[in-house]
Amino acid sequence: MFELFTNMVKEEWRVHSTMFGSLSFALFPVMIFGIAFMGSFLLPLMRTTLPAGNLTLIVHANYLMLGIMVGGFGLLGNEVMNRRFGQASLLAYSARSLPLSEKFIFSNFVIKDTVYYFFLWVLPFGFGYILASPFTGVPLAGALLLLLTLTFSFLFGLCGVFFLSAVYARSRPVLWLVLLAIGVGVGGFAAITGMNPVLFFPPLLLNSAFTWANFLISCAVLALLFGVAIVLFNPESVGSEKMYKDSFAPLMRRFSSLPNPPLSAKDTLDLYRSGSLVGQTIFSFLLPLVVIWFFLSLLGPFFPPHGLLFIVAVTTGVIASTMYTWVTMFDTFGPYACLPVAVSTLIASKLTTFAVLQTIPTIFIAAVALLSGEAAYLVPAVVLGISVSFYAVSVMAWLCGLSPNVLVYDVKVLFVYLILVGIVLTIFTSVAFANPYFALSAVILAIPTWLLVWKAKVRWDAVDPEGF
Repeated sequence: MFELFTNMVKEEWRVHSTMFGSLSFALFPVMIFGIAFMGSFLLPLMRTTLPAGNLTLIVHANYLMLGIMVGGFGLLGNEVMNRRFGQASLLAYSARSLPLSEKFIFSNFVIKDTVYYFFLWVLPFGFGYILASPFTGVPLAGALLLLLTLTFSFLFGLCGVFFLSAVYARSRPVLWLVLLAIGVGVGGFAAITGMNPVLFFPPLLLNSAFTWANFLISCAVLALLFGVAIVLFNPESVGSEKMYKDSFAPLMRRFSSLPNPPLSAKDTLDLYRSGSLVGQTIFSFLLPLVVIWFFLSLLGPFFPPHGLLFIVAVTTGVIASTMYTWVTMFDTFGPYACLPVAVSTLIASKLTTFAVLQTIPTIFIAAVALLSGEAAYLVPAVVLGISVSFYAVSVMAWLCGLSPNVLVYDVKVLFVYLILVGIVLTIFTSVAFANPYFALSAVILAIPTWLLVWKAKVRWDAVDPEGF
């Protein structure tokens, strides 16, 4: 098992380093370390406005969300893998050529990804905080405990979504029943006790007061989720023949008023027929946002009136911008290279499909506004969230072209993305806090969005595509 695991780790490193260079990829965890190390010296200033416990809550929520977004292994359907990586020979698909079972290989694959992303995201942040602890007066034991609980937060998100996505791959009705049961249980607990269920999140309990009982309970829950997901994993393709009526022509007519109707219709059908539209909406959009909403609700007293709604709207906009990765994951530019289709045309078609998908975050923000009793600010919140989404995706298209799934790990790309998006988020969040209706001014982001999309088309038409 260890030999297969180490070879998978080497394979993962070679794939990433080949895409954007060994040095650039190796600097990614260094950047995470630097952010944590330098940010540790700002903690005394932050604590003047936000208690330490709330800062801890925010960090754990971020790593829980990271685990959720990394953990959707069950969503990688055959259609996506065959069309996106069909030209590659990976160890994860070697069960028919090696005397190893598919479940054994898949278990190694999951463990490999868990360890890989731990060293990529979790350890650099924790190590930066630990190294800064002698200068900030934080006890070493407390810094080590934070690393442990951040790891648990990441694993809870990863194993939880791994379990749900394995159920999803087996039976969608069962998944809805599981989600309904979880929702009823959480809602019932909140109604009976009057307490936010987030307060009982095991890593937070462990961070506030370490006990071996909490530690063992956390480990047991993680092991249970992981074990059940492995048992539910079905390595065999469903083999049933699927018949579809001609939806391309009718859909193309519906998209006739949009740019590049044929390509946009094809992208939409790819998402729908692969099952990724439903799965990605649940695991990469709704689930992370619902979790964030629960966590942010604990910080409500520290926001201005109506501030929580606009924080959720901005966060929704940032996560909604990742829908661009949904529509670019199905194919590479290679098959189009022999056709009279420019890269800029494909970028425009992907952005058109992305624009259609923005109905999902629009409905979500509206639902949050209605459920939180902030219906009066529904329109400003939607305008702010959707404006942020379109601006962030324009930055993504300019920096990454048709490869946002992989170039995000290029440290230069990520750094520029964080700066450009972070400045806009800071400005318009502050504006919305000052006056909720000032959030309508976010429509001005249409100007830089249009300019960045134009620059993206010019830039990537002049670049020889790498094929990933």
